[in-house]
Amino acid sequence: MHKTLRCLHPGDRVAAIAPAGPPNPERVAQVPALFDRFGLRVHFYPSCHARHPQHDFLAGDDALRLADLHAAFSDPANAAVFCLRGGWGTARLLRGIDTALLRANPKPFVGYSDITALHALMLREGLACFHGPMPASDLVVDGAEEDAQALFSMLMQPLEAGHAFAPTLLPGHWCVPGRASGTLVGGNLSIVASLLGTPWSLPVDGAILFLEDVSEALYRVDRLLTQLRNAGVLDAVNGVVLGSFTEDEDPAAVLHEHLSALGKPVLAGWPAGHGRPNRALPLGVRVALDAQAGRLTLQDPVTEFPT
Repeated sequence: MHKTLRCLHPGDRVAAIAPAGPPNPERVAQVPALFDRFGLRVHFYPSCHARHPQHDFLAGDDALRLADLHAAFSDPANAAVFCLRGGWGTARLLRGIDTALLRANPKPFVGYSDITALHALMLREGLACFHGPMPASDLVVDGAEEDAQALFSMLMQPLEAGHAFAPTLLPGHWCVPGRASGTLVGGNLSIVASLLGTPWSLPVDGAILFLEDVSEALYRVDRLLTQLRNAGVLDAVNGVVLGSFTEDEDPAAVLHEHLSALGKPVLAGWPAGHGRPNRALPLGVRVALDAQAGRLTLQDPVTEFPT
C-alpha cells in the first residue's frame, strides 16, 4: 500500500519544475501570486526558466530537468512538487530517475498530459500522485479559478477512505453500468500507449483505468485504443473512466465501440484532462467505481494533516 501523503498547510513551500516543455515566461511570472492566494510559497527550479540549446520544445537539457526533479523531491523544505506545464520530454528522463529517492521522499506531485510518463513510473513504485491542472498552462489563465480552488482544496484537506468524487459530468457523458474496484491509474492516452513495451508501462492488472487526450483525430484515437487492446491492457483492467477528449472531432463513437463490449463498467465524461473543467484526481490509490452513479469512492486514504 502507498504511503499516505502529507496535506499542504498555509505557509508551506512547494517546488515548481518543468520536466517537459519550456513554460511561457509571462505565465511563470504570475505563478507566485497563484500560490500566495492559497497561503503557499513557491520555489522555482532552473528548468522553469530554461530552454534546450538545440531543441526549443524542451525546458533545458535532460540533465538539468532530471536534476531539478531529484532536487525538488529530496529537499525537505518542499512540501509538494508541481509541474509547470506538459508538452514533451518527460519520457526522456525515465532511465535516469532515482526511484529510491522518490520512495524515500513521498510528497504530493501534480501534473498531467506529458507528465503521465512520470505518473506511470511513480505508480509502478507504489507512490500516489495527482493528475491535475498545472500552474503555467492551466491555472494562471482566465476562467481557471474553480479548477485552482478544487485542486488546492484537495491538497490541503485530508482525503480519507470513503471520500466520494461525484462531479458534474461533461456534456454527452455516457456509461456502461456496473461497479468495480481497483487502483486508479492512467492519464494521457497517447503517453499511456507510448509506454507499452517499456519498463515504465502502467501497472494495469485489476486497475481502474483513466484516459484523456487532446488534438487526436478519430483514426488516431482508434489506433491508440487498438494498441491498448492488442497489448492486453483493456482485458487487464477492471473498469474505465474517460475524461475530456478535446480540440478535434468528438471520439465518443470510437471510444464506445472499443470499450462497451468489454463487459466492464465504463464512465465517460469525467471532468478532467485538457478541457475545462479540469478537476484533479488522485492516482495510485484504490477506488470503487460506480459508473451509473457517476462516482468514484476512495478505498484508501490519500492525504492526512501534518503532524
